[in-house]
Amino acid sequence: MLTPDDGQAILLSLRVAAVATLVGLPLALLAAQALVRLPPTARTLLEALVQLPLVLPPVATGFILLLLLGRQGPLGAAFAQLGVSFVFTWTGAALASGVMAFPLMVRPIRLSIEAIDLEVGEAAVTLGAGAIVRFFRLTIPLAAPGIIAGGVLGFAKALGEFGATITLAGAIPGESLTLPAAIWGATQAPGSEGRAAALCLISAVLALGAVFVSEAVARRASRWAKV
Repeated sequence: MLTPDDGQAILLSLRVAAVATLVGLPLALLAAQALVRLPPTARTLLEALVQLPLVLPPVATGFILLLLLGRQGPLGAAFAQLGVSFVFTWTGAALASGVMAFPLMVRPIRLSIEAIDLEVGEAAVTLGAGAIVRFFRLTIPLAAPGIIAGGVLGFAKALGEFGATITLAGAIPGESLTLPAAIWGATQAPGSEGRAAALCLISAVLALGAVFVSEAVARRASRWAKV
């Protein structure tokens, strides 16, 4: 029922989602920390920027990325000199997916950081711990469940992202054809309903598998943080 291009699309989607999550998660952690620590005005501006991909149509986000990262774009020209291209490549798919997943990664991390008892940080300060030490020794371990949740949400979103990805990276088999694009292509081909259904089922299984794994890891992280 599936074609060789479908198999490549599944593997490419996993690769794209993994790269988008691994690159985006540290940035989401820093953004969440800033949203907790910044003064109200700066926090509002940063919150608006972080949430922008959620309120814009995905195609609009992809088009903005295309304008910025195209060969004639202000950022694309600089990357082209380094031999890096985001247009019609899997790296562009990863970038677009990461941008769309970023707000979903930030929110649970921010909530976890806000839930940390202020007295814990104050006690660390009295013991002479600096900001960097507190961040790595206290914030990250105590916010671990939120970080894991953010990573899973980001991975699931990146795995299913379509609008921004296809606008920036296209749907080239073996290069930028992801699982959502393969599903869309199957729905457009007469007589391919069974293939589209099979791809949808695979997508659901991958997303549920990520959730189950994250729940197990989050429980372990919670027990470890309490020790």
